Amino acid sequence: MASTITKNLQYYKFCLYGFLKNLRFFDAFLILFFLERGLSFVEIGLLYSIREITLAITEIPSGVIADMFGRRKTLIISFVLYILSFVIFYFSGQFVFFAIAMLVFAFGDAFRTGVHKAMIYQYLKLNNWDNQKVDYYGHTRSWSQIGTSVSALIAGLIVFYSGRYDIIFLASGIPYFLDMINIWSYPKYLDGHQVSFSIKAIKERFIVVTKAFLESFKQLFFIKVLTSSTLNTGFYRAVKDYIQPLLKYFALSIPVFTYLTDEKKIAVIIGVTYFITYLITAFVSRKSGKFAGLYQSATKPMNLTIIIALGTGVITGLAFSIGYYVFAIIGFIVVLSIENLRKPIGVALVADLSKDKAMATVLSASSQAKSIIAAILAPIIGWIADISDPGIGIAVTSLLLILFLPLYWLRDKKPNL
Repeated sequence: MASTITKNLQYYKFCLYGFLKNLRFFDAFLILFFLERGLSFVEIGLLYSIREITLAITEIPSGVIADMFGRRKTLIISFVLYILSFVIFYFSGQFVFFAIAMLVFAFGDAFRTGVHKAMIYQYLKLNNWDNQKVDYYGHTRSWSQIGTSVSALIAGLIVFYSGRYDIIFLASGIPYFLDMINIWSYPKYLDGHQVSFSIKAIKERFIVVTKAFLESFKQLFFIKVLTSSTLNTGFYRAVKDYIQPLLKYFALSIPVFTYLTDEKKIAVIIGVTYFITYLITAFVSRKSGKFAGLYQSATKPMNLTIIIALGTGVITGLAFSIGYYVFAIIGFIVVLSIENLRKPIGVALVADLSKDKAMATVLSASSQAKSIIAAILAPIIGWIADISDPGIGIAVTSLLLILFLPLYWLRDKKPNL
């Protein structure tokens, strides 16, 4: 496995895409925003499920659309839908309107997820840089984490000075518009194979992509890899935002910044913590290739990391529940770091096992699987959080996933990446 990657203009465009895409200023305050608007944890969990179920339904069709009509246009449509959802969130105050906003946001996610990864892997393949997969994606993903880090800091400043959570949705539209321009500047050959808009041509291309997609899923090993890769991501998506109420409780419990209002104090603590956390995850993501290179097979780091992530989830939830906030915060950072360490390995492994003609579709199917997992876990955590507390919800969910470990434990049946 190569320890270095080739950096050129397109590499920096890929990095810029991830950086701008993750300037979602609302991310660090989303649960607090919903709680402020009077929603319960169950309702918040249901909103997350709406997002994930919509993703699960539309992931594969969106991947087919990208493979047929061009990936650049598909991504631009995605960002238009994102911006529309931000506007709806800003003006919403009731569950039903939040649900509509989540639907639109999910459609945006569906048109994006898997498509950009397919563009990166196609670019590497065309340049005969296949051996750089894990390192290359790890580096570009690290810029996504830097974007999240910077986003939290900016969001904290916005909330600090405005005293409002809703305005950060409108602010998020600015980097997304800039990312649309960046995507359009990509070389046209990264659109992949396209067909003209005719019923016959679309049908023929759909058949080719579908056959390639089904061929990939004939392999039992591929299914287990997909499960292992997506389960941790689904778990991560379901629990990661619960660090927000944790940081709120922590901010209100420590005797610092006493001259600030509670809202400003919370904004400072969340902004700084998210900033530091995602700098750490950016560093971890960048080292993913080197970490994978320590093992003869990609299955070993995949197994090791998911055990650590879920075990940490149990400890983190319990620490959160009994008020050991510092330990719980450290636990969240470990869970987030593990996801960014293992994801480039898992994505590269899935890409290696998928058919080239349907790579965007298969990678979208991978995202579909994680969406289903997150959709199941989110309301369970929310329900337990309402009858007990969020920490118990996280601990119980982590423990349940550990019990099913044999179903997604990978054996060494494939060669090294």
